[in-house]
Formats: sequence, structure tokens, C-alpha cells
Amino acid sequence: MNLSFRDKFSNFSFVLPALAIFSVFYLYPFFYTFVLSFQKYDLISNPQFVGFDNFREILFSGDPWWKNDWWSSMYNGAFITFWALTFQNILAFALALCVDKVIRLNKFYRVVFFILPVLSEIIIGLLMKQLLSGEPIGSDVLNRWLYSMGLGGLTGEWLGEETVRLVTALVHCWKGFGWAFIILLAGLQNIPEQLYEAARIDGANAWQTFYKVTVPLLLPVMALVFVLTILGTMQAFAMILALTGGAGGLTEVPVMRIYDHLRIRMAGLACAEGVVLGIILIFVSFTMLFISKKIREKYGVLPS
Repeated sequence: MNLSFRDKFSNFSFVLPALAIFSVFYLYPFFYTFVLSFQKYDLISNPQFVGFDNFREILFSGDPWWKNDWWSSMYNGAFITFWALTFQNILAFALALCVDKVIRLNKFYRVVFFILPVLSEIIIGLLMKQLLSGEPIGSDVLNRWLYSMGLGGLTGEWLGEETVRLVTALVHCWKGFGWAFIILLAGLQNIPEQLYEAARIDGANAWQTFYKVTVPLLLPVMALVFVLTILGTMQAFAMILALTGGAGGLTEVPVMRIYDHLRIRMAGLACAEGVVLGIILIFVSFTMLFISKKIREKYGVLPS
């Protein structure tokens, strides 16, 4: 059936508002950021084209390269991401396995474990700062609790130079494991119960059932969780800003550097850092998806 121009325009008008919003708030900023990355711009005077100078300053300033502020922030982000990929996701997976077998209060556990991701990152950062910092910055609640339990030997300066990076990573994991738990639980509950029954009939024990049934069928969900963990953690900002403020560079992550450069009106450099971060995240994401595809092909979850 051929539609008239009026009918086509009428149909298109339903998606036009969403398309306009997407173009104004997503497409235009994306391309404008790319354009500004090649310019020197202080948000006041006219932009000045500088070519690849911003990228050279980001990637190659500092001698040796590991003293480069950008790569130091990337290391901090990678450190937090490592803990998120391991500790956070292992904890989420273990809790998802436990809750999947629970019949009573199943929905209650889902709500409880998903409360933290719903809360504001600023609130979590300020709350943990009060709990972990000594006076006058915080209330030193954790150390006081350890003293009251007779564990005074475990007290310490939790946000000091020696422990601040690890503590920041653990707080981030505590804040974010809930969403990984929900996704993994949904994946577990989509596995047909008949497969488990067939495995038991064939004489498979609990470990064999887990290794031969649960893990292969959950690989697509695990791959999604890994990619989202990398993307989310490498772009972490608000919680770290509220908790440590960067701790003199010890917990400064890439997005925090971008924020600092925007704050001092170095918009061109900040845009270039955003482009570099985006390229790195795209490369890592596609690498993870490629690896997960090969693993799924090996297990027969995905056709070769």
C-alpha cells in the first residue's frame, strides 16, 4: 500500500520530537566535542585551531611516560576497574546463585541488593567519607567501631596515601555490585530447569552441573556485565569526587581530569581527553566482545 506524503509526514511526526531531542543533546555535542578537541578554547575567546597539540600534550607529555598525568589517571581507573571486574562481579555472581535457589523472600533480596545502585553516588561518597575519615573531616565511625569490638589493631587511616586507592575501589564495588547482581540473576532464571534435571539424571554432580550447564549458558550475560562494568567504572566520577576529591592524584580518574580542565576553562584539552577516553573504551569493549564471542563458540553457545 502506497502512502501519501501527508501520511508519511504524519507517521514521521510521532518520532520527530525524540529525534530532535537526540540530535540536540547527543549528536550535536558529540560532533562539537570532536571539533573542539583540535582547538585551544577557554570558553570566552574564539577557538584557535592547534591541530594535534592537545592530543600530544595528553599522551606524550611527561618523561618517562608513566609520570604522565593522563596515564596516571588511566592507571587509577584501571585499578578500580580490575577490582570491579573481579571482587564486585564475583560477589554479585555468588549472591545471584544463592538468591536463584531461594523461593521465599526472593523479591525481598532483589530489592535489598539493588538499593545501593539506586542511591546517588554523591550521597554514597559523602557517607563513606564520614565513616572512614577522622575528625575534622569525618566522624571516624569505622575506627571507633573496631575499637569497641576489641580490634584496635585493625584501625588505620583508611583514606591515607597507602590505602586510599584500594579503599576507593572497594567502596565503588560496594556501590555497584547490585546492578550486576540483578543482571546475573535474570540470566540464571532464564536457564531452563529441564537442563538441570537432565544433568542430574545423567549423574552430574553440583560442580559438573555448574561448569557444564550454568556457566556456558550464562556466558552472554557475563560478557554484557563485563563490558558494562568496564564502561561504567572507567567513567566513574561523582562518588570518587565526593569521597576523596582525587586525593592529590592517587584516585584521580580520567573523567575527573576532564572535569578539572573544564573548571579552569581549558575546554579544548578537556574535549581531547574525552575523545581519547572514548576511543580507549570503544577498543576495550570490542576486544571484550570478541573474546567473549570466541569463548561462546568454544562452548557451543554461539554458532561458529
